Amino acid sequence: MSDSTQSKFNRAYELASTTDLSFPPDVMLSFYAYYKRATEKNGFYLPPSERGDLRSAFKINALVQVKDLSKKDAQEKYISLVEEHIGEITE
Repeated sequence: MSDSTQSKFNRAYELASTTDLSFPPDVMLSFYAYYKRATEKNGFYLPPSERGDLRSAFKINALVQVKDLSKKDAQEKYISLVEEHIGEITE
């Protein structure tokens, strides 16, 4: 994974983490899934869930949808999502 992609991903995460903007649930789930896929350490990440917990079910579904992405592809998609919804990521 190139250092420039990692660096841009880190800046994208900082921008997303500090924005005051609100997003629809589907966009939030995309941010979540791409971030988790890009930063997972040991295989496929599954969030802890309570029986019947609808929020966890949506998170798991979002993660399953991105499970075949490489970490680099997930970083690039996360960067694109930030630029689409928050703004351009500068050096």
